[in-house]
Amino acid sequence: MQQESARRSNRDRTEATRADLIAAARKLFTEKSYAETGTPEIVAAAGVTRGALYHHFADKQALFAAVVEQEAAAVAEEIERASPPSLFARDALIAGSDAYLAAMRAPGRTRLLLLDGPAVLGRAAMDEIDNRHGNRSLREGLVAAMRSQSMMRLPVEALTALLAAAFDRAALAIEAGAATEDYRAVLMALIDGLSPPAPSSARTR
Repeated sequence: MQQESARRSNRDRTEATRADLIAAARKLFTEKSYAETGTPEIVAAAGVTRGALYHHFADKQALFAAVVEQEAAAVAEEIERASPPSLFARDALIAGSDAYLAAMRAPGRTRLLLLDGPAVLGRAAMDEIDNRHGNRSLREGLVAAMRSQSMMRLPVEALTALLAAAFDRAALAIEAGAATEDYRAVLMALIDGLSPPAPSSARTR
């Protein structure tokens, strides 16, 4: 029993140290950028040793990847919370779209996910992260809409990639000061434009 308690205590301390490193790194990466942040600053902010940093992460880039993964997961959680399976497929897409734009307004998030992320980790690595989180949520929403016949059937991977790019561009523009309602209106029009065409009999009435 004592051994089990000791193992749990060690595991808790390990997880707490890792969380402290990620939190400290996130703050510094968003305040100063990845390039301008050194590992001595990170360990000082986290209150741990350099040995603890390298016990958990191979290098600064690996720590940055963990920060980005956590941010991407947080965005996906917001999308999924806003678009439960109980919603109609189109309504879920709209709610998920709004949730994405709101989630990306968290301070520093567009920089981490849309600017520094691709620059530091590379486009392929970022695509893998996106496909585990936000793009997965979007893909599932599109598939549900196609299955419910509220959206025309299109190649789902291509559609996911192009819509995700549009959402990312909107998030960057809004971060730079553009009007949220303008970009939201265009995104909603894009989604509505994917509705299946009305039957010919309905068009001729």
